[in-house]
Amino acid sequence: MGQTAPIKQPSNDWEREDVLSVKHDDDRVNILIVDDLPGNQLVYKSILEASGQNLITATTGEDALKLVLKHEFAVILLDVNMPGMNGFEIATLIRSRKKSAHTPIIFITAFTDEVRMAQGYASGAVDYLPTPVIPEILQAKVRVFIELSQMRRQAASQAEERARRTAAEEADRRKDEFLGMLAHELRNPLGPILNTAHMLHRIARKEPHLEELGNIVERQVKHMTRLIDDLLDATRLAHGKVLLRKERCDFAQIVWQTAEDYRSIFEGSNLELEIHPSPTPFWLEGDPVRLAQIIGNLLHNAHKFTDPGGKVIVHMELENDGQTAAVTISDTGIGIEPRILPYVFDVFRQAEQGLDRSRGGLGLGLALVKGLVELHGGNVNVTCACPGKGSAFTIRLPVESMPVATTLPTPVEDIPEGKKYRILLVEDNYLTAESTRLLLGDDGYDVQISNNGPNALETARIFHPEVVLCDIGLPGMDGYQVIRKLRQDAECPSFYAIAMTGYGRDEDQQKARDAGFDLHMTKPIDYTNLRRELAGLQIQKAEKT
Repeated sequence: MGQTAPIKQPSNDWEREDVLSVKHDDDRVNILIVDDLPGNQLVYKSILEASGQNLITATTGEDALKLVLKHEFAVILLDVNMPGMNGFEIATLIRSRKKSAHTPIIFITAFTDEVRMAQGYASGAVDYLPTPVIPEILQAKVRVFIELSQMRRQAASQAEERARRTAAEEADRRKDEFLGMLAHELRNPLGPILNTAHMLHRIARKEPHLEELGNIVERQVKHMTRLIDDLLDATRLAHGKVLLRKERCDFAQIVWQTAEDYRSIFEGSNLELEIHPSPTPFWLEGDPVRLAQIIGNLLHNAHKFTDPGGKVIVHMELENDGQTAAVTISDTGIGIEPRILPYVFDVFRQAEQGLDRSRGGLGLGLALVKGLVELHGGNVNVTCACPGKGSAFTIRLPVESMPVATTLPTPVEDIPEGKKYRILLVEDNYLTAESTRLLLGDDGYDVQISNNGPNALETARIFHPEVVLCDIGLPGMDGYQVIRKLRQDAECPSFYAIAMTGYGRDEDQQKARDAGFDLHMTKPIDYTNLRRELAGLQIQKAEKT
């Protein structure tokens, strides 16, 4: 090898940072062979051909630098004695670029004296191969760098996948938190509105014209609550976070009770509700709340898309030799367009509506029906003869034998009278607190209000409540902390704690139980349900004594 020539400056292409690397569609790597003699290139390619990798050649230093910009290489075989820009100069330039600074370079040369080798290592070489090249040695050395490159690529791919998964999980977590907070903020104003509706019903005993006003307010609050619940449940279903609290229950009774609960709504819209009950129970392992939600969503859908004067029919029967419960809810409504029919259970899928959106809804109800039915091991389908002729939704669920006795909910008018407890109401929302106090006071309960945690602790030591109704989202000391401190306070006798909160996720309910709450109620709280719980508590207390 002759005198070292000054380093020749490459073309502008070498200075560009925006040249993209080649994308790999398989596990093959690129190997760059730089030699000015075509015969040598042919020899090296024939030796390495069996590796099955991408072999790329260059005859000049400038061509080699351009290729390094465009491709990522597992290893570069570089002839030292090159015309113009020699191998040392090429290696120095390759090492000067951040992207190729760590690309392995193996020098191929006939000169292996210590001075030349030291110069080669100084310019970035990782190894030397003397010529003539021994094929087995070249193959072995290159194989090491192929495996290292493949391992690096695999590690990078795994790291990228982990990063994507972590980012997706974080995004899901933030979205769940946002939806939980959104539900809390939307539910909070509904509480005092619903309480006001209950007060209107009571006043209507003396002022009958107020009855309909109370009905209007109550219907709208329940509609808003349904929209919020549907939004959260759709998200839970999509992420597999809906947990069923299964128990042996009579699905036929649940269907009948839910339909009867909707009767006043249908009658108020001038719709006929016809129920064909089953002569035998439909015993199955299911979550009664979710099963009622399924029927409620279908009835709500039928009510929404059936015009006044129409009819909705609920039909129950056993199929498949008594092994399958079939419930069909049909209507005489507007029906479903054939092009929409295959997608009717998709999230956010709705029939077209006018600008007034008189039918309303978010397009979540039927998607929830399908998801909840499938979680119970069943299926749901829809039939529609033609638009304008109504539609029919049929649910099929597997049933079991061995019926057991069930306990039906206590009707509102049958809620027993009993001891009127001292109740501490911990709520920072003035309207919610006052409207709840008015209702409880009207029922004869002795109620004290605290609007923050420290005041609740102080009041409890003096008032000695038997029941604590506590909001979770209190300023400063939250509801969880309040109940924990009350449970630990020797001056506070035992009490029954009910959480009243807009946070209604499964994890929120578990968190309330862990903090020491006996019952979790999601806002807006229907006062009828609260009355029933207090009545049940009275019955339990009476039984213990």
